[in-house]
Amino acid sequence: MEKKQSGSPPSLIDSTVVPGDVVLDLSSMTNQTIMLGGGLRQDCDAISVMKAGTLRFSKPNKYWVESSQKRYTPCVEDTVLGIVVDSKADNFLIDIKGPVLAFLPVLAFEGGTRRNIPKFEVGTLLYLRVVKANFGMNPELSCTDASGKAAEFGPLKDGYMFETSTGLSRKLLSSPTCPVLEALGKKLSFEIAVGLNGRVWVNAATPDTIVVVANAIMNSESLSGAQQIIMVEHLLKNIQ
Repeated sequence: MEKKQSGSPPSLIDSTVVPGDVVLDLSSMTNQTIMLGGGLRQDCDAISVMKAGTLRFSKPNKYWVESSQKRYTPCVEDTVLGIVVDSKADNFLIDIKGPVLAFLPVLAFEGGTRRNIPKFEVGTLLYLRVVKANFGMNPELSCTDASGKAAEFGPLKDGYMFETSTGLSRKLLSSPTCPVLEALGKKLSFEIAVGLNGRVWVNAATPDTIVVVANAIMNSESLSGAQQIIMVEHLLKNIQ
């Protein structure tokens, strides 16, 4: 969702907000473009909160409410892990942990044409990008980045997928790298894909490494940065 104008009361950024709080007044702002993420909606000239959490801002222009929940609310440009549940002539139906199924057009792949439509079995795990997320409609997904390139998107083979809260998923994707992933990366070699819909995929050369990485991530949500590092060191002793 994109609307003209930008700016937010500085005192509200990184503060706790609750449903009904007005965080942006579009009528008094300069002519810029902003992007609204999860937890915010527009009511006339006011941008208000739909769910309790912490108001976040990322440059150049995105605002959202960060909260920890199991049910995912799709937002445009979110990266998600989806599971194929059915295929139709023109699209695949995908479970992204949202209130309704999303759809992935059969041409939403790099160089996609009717002659090279991919074939995915039910249960296939895909790394995807949300391109449309209108209220009351099924979200639309893509297996390309904004420039039409496959980039990192597509099927995730082998490995292990597990579910987390949406809050933990966002922490795993934060910059700088969250302590648990930094500590694991110093000692282990593994692949990881994190979806903002509360799903994480991990792959490594050995099952023991996959188990350690998955357990470390799931144990990290309520720990401080220092505690995460200590926890990782303890888990690593089990495979040394």
